[in-house]
Amino acid sequence: MDFVDRLIDLALEEDLGAAGDVTTQALVPEGARGRAEVWAKETLVLSGTRAFARVFTRLEPAAEVRFPEGDGARIGGRAVVGTVSASLRTLLVGERTALNILQRTCGIATLAARAADAVKGSRLRIIDTRKTSPGMRGLSKEAVRAGGASNHRFGLFDGVLIKDNHLAALGGDVREALRRARAHAPLLVKIEIEVTGLAQLPDAIAGGADVVLLDNMDDATVAEAVRIAAGRVKFEVSGNVTLERLPGLAQLGVDYVSMGALTHSARAMDLSLEIVER
Repeated sequence: MDFVDRLIDLALEEDLGAAGDVTTQALVPEGARGRAEVWAKETLVLSGTRAFARVFTRLEPAAEVRFPEGDGARIGGRAVVGTVSASLRTLLVGERTALNILQRTCGIATLAARAADAVKGSRLRIIDTRKTSPGMRGLSKEAVRAGGASNHRFGLFDGVLIKDNHLAALGGDVREALRRARAHAPLLVKIEIEVTGLAQLPDAIAGGADVVLLDNMDDATVAEAVRIAAGRVKFEVSGNVTLERLPGLAQLGVDYVSMGALTHSARAMDLSLEIVER
């Protein structure tokens, strides 16, 4: 949880500044205790509950945070999904930071669930990308999994993906890019390469790519790529992928669809923290 602690510390620092919560300090006695309820105000998939709890235990180690249903739980509508017991000052100071995280991660999980549900029963796997808010990648990818979708590589360090700009740096030579990647990558690491047109596909296959990323191609072109490859490589489809398009892609024989929208465009869910006892 080290990356979560660093994220929380930064968020609290920008919220509290040097003076702290001047409103709470003025109004609330230091020793007063309280309990608050976490309300979901719409249908959603829970995610980020551990990080939400960590905000309060970071401020007050003895704070008690309970979520009867954990990450991945599907909440059908307006409901209490958790409780926080701590000093009133801790509840008020941590409220916004904790909710900012939870609303964001629940939004990602909810969108991921909609995408995964759209291809349920098929071989197609929905995966995420590196298009995440700075500092939020770990939580974002946890949220994708909570929603039932899967993770692509975490960062630049744990997978080889040759993109169009890599090819541009090599003058467009697909085979040479794959040769260099294979020469330097660990034995068990798969090599993926992006192609922007079918003309690049034969070289990608002949060069030994494990996965070919079909970038911004329509369904007819994707289907033709699958026919040409005849099972020799796995395919990832990316670019201009909507929820409505997913069932059709599931019928084309591709293996993965990556959706940047899962993490960069998910709507924050409507949740609140309400003090109910003092």
